[in-house]
Amino acid sequence: MPGITSSSLSDIVFMLLFFFMVTTQMRETENKVKVVTPEASEVVKLERKDLNSYINIGSPTLQYQAQYGTDARIQLNDAFRTTDDIRDFVAAERDALSEADRQLMTVSIRADQDVRMGIVTDVKQELRRCSALKIMYSARKPAQ
Repeated sequence: MPGITSSSLSDIVFMLLFFFMVTTQMRETENKVKVVTPEASEVVKLERKDLNSYINIGSPTLQYQAQYGTDARIQLNDAFRTTDDIRDFVAAERDALSEADRQLMTVSIRADQDVRMGIVTDVKQELRRCSALKIMYSARKPAQ
């Protein structure tokens, strides 16, 4: 009885590996704040998610509460920041985009439903100062 050839096995493995590397989408940032978004009355689907930058506002998750407390915090990318850092964040996000896409950049605010409006207002004021005027609020679809 002849032996089984395994010469094409490596080709198949590399094709599968290449397929999963191309189709898998990696998570960009880790949520360090708890966000339970309120229900929305109108929902708009994003056309291009690559033009969207996220600002998360909420109390830190359990693993970060010992270090940062339970007060609401602002998360920009993977770090806790203050409203003073928003200008640098928006500038860095704009610089990462092409010249044609910079005007299409949208800032999405994901705020917990229990966060005080003062923090959200401070974030919006800072976004206005750095001319990031396309703002979208992330929310849940209403229960049907």
